[in-house]
Amino acid sequence: MRRSSTRRTWVLLHPATGVAGAATVNKATAKEQEKIDGFFNQYADKAEDHCIGPEGIEALCEDLGVPPTDVRILLLAWKLQAARQGYFSLEEWRKGLKSMRVDSLDKLRKALPSLQQEMVSPYNFKDFYTFSFKYCLTALTIKNTDNILIMSKD
Repeated sequence: MRRSSTRRTWVLLHPATGVAGAATVNKATAKEQEKIDGFFNQYADKAEDHCIGPEGIEALCEDLGVPPTDVRILLLAWKLQAARQGYFSLEEWRKGLKSMRVDSLDKLRKALPSLQQEMVSPYNFKDFYTFSFKYCLTALTIKNTDNILIMSKD
């Protein structure tokens, strides 16, 4: 004999309009993404489509008051899950900043110290270490073939 389901679905209605809250959530998400995209465009490379290049990252570091060689920039790359060293794609930027709940320079500046605190966890440290190792491999690779030095970009 089957039991009747006791599960209930709740729909939250806006008090003034009586409209379900899902539309409000979608508008909020769209507005958040718009802010994140605007933040991205401040540093985006005009020559390369949908990407912040080395010059943009350098400008971001300057605005944050952090040297480009600071470990916090590597932590940011880890949080964004950046595929290439020295570049942040729009998709990486969106996903990473959304997960950090950041949509402006001030919020990013405030979030950087918390990234360092995440390294306390052994799991996060291992993940960061693995990411850093692979991330640094995406830089220029040097091969020595028959006494000829060949540099390639992977």
